[in-house]
Amino acid sequence: MRALVLKDNLTLRQDYPSPGVLTLPPGEALIRVRQAGICNTDLELLRGYANFQGVPGHEFVGQVQACPSAPSWIGRRVVGEINVPCGACSLCRAGLATHCRARTALGIRGRDGAFADLLTLPVANLHPVPDTVSDEQAVFTEPLAAALEISDQIHIRPSERVVVLGDGKLGQLVAQVLALTGCLLTVIGHHQEKLDLLAARGIDTLLTDRSSNIPEIEADTVIEATGTPAGFKTAQHILRPRGKLVLKSTYHGLAHVDLSGIAVDEVQIIGSRCGPFAPALRLLDQNLVDISPLIHARYPLDEGVKAMERASVKGTLKVLIEM
Repeated sequence: MRALVLKDNLTLRQDYPSPGVLTLPPGEALIRVRQAGICNTDLELLRGYANFQGVPGHEFVGQVQACPSAPSWIGRRVVGEINVPCGACSLCRAGLATHCRARTALGIRGRDGAFADLLTLPVANLHPVPDTVSDEQAVFTEPLAAALEISDQIHIRPSERVVVLGDGKLGQLVAQVLALTGCLLTVIGHHQEKLDLLAARGIDTLLTDRSSNIPEIEADTVIEATGTPAGFKTAQHILRPRGKLVLKSTYHGLAHVDLSGIAVDEVQIIGSRCGPFAPALRLLDQNLVDISPLIHARYPLDEGVKAMERASVKGTLKVLIEM
């Protein structure tokens, strides 16, 4: 099959070994990918994040081609949760399967991903896509679920001042989701054209320059979605004492952290990663989240390397790969 393969560098292969029906692990489905989205984590993999080698890509919509353990799934259009736990360890038994030490993660950890004609995932990870949700909408399910994870982890009151740092792909979705809570929301970013997309939805925005001073604003909760180590410093500066700092960024490298300031201000730090797919699909089905302005380019899989190069250009939002 065709696949974008990361091994030292990224190349398109026409002869990558295809997963077959006879070799499907028990309980897994063979899925033909229809569309996939490039996210910041995929770009960080190219820089060495997680030391991943194989087929990247974890945002996708596809159609089930084979599923020996559950034939009723065949032909259905699906999206899929990316973490595949062992199901037997103490974390899995405690309901923390997404943190299973032995887990694989689609296109990120020990499992080939969605930048290919075919992929495999357990049936337990699959969610059917409503007929009213387009492929372009469905491919945003995974990052939208990640945005919804924030509301699952902390209660955001309508009276709270909340700041989202970052106007990129994830920051845009986080802002749209948090705006539904009625909180006092401000998005801080470096790109006026991206902030204008949020301002058009009635969301307050603040443009800053990378070389300027940290904005003088105080927040009860800060969502750090810049995708850079510098975002943590800014988040800590604008957070009030006993505030909540939610970390959504993943990147290759380390951040400099003022641990004394965190202790003195009694700040709560919440790591936030994957989230619930079913509510994400509901938001898309009800058109409560608008993904159309976030799509900046589409490429066929045969031009997948160019697609990744385009996604790496500063200011680019979502780039889709179409199979």
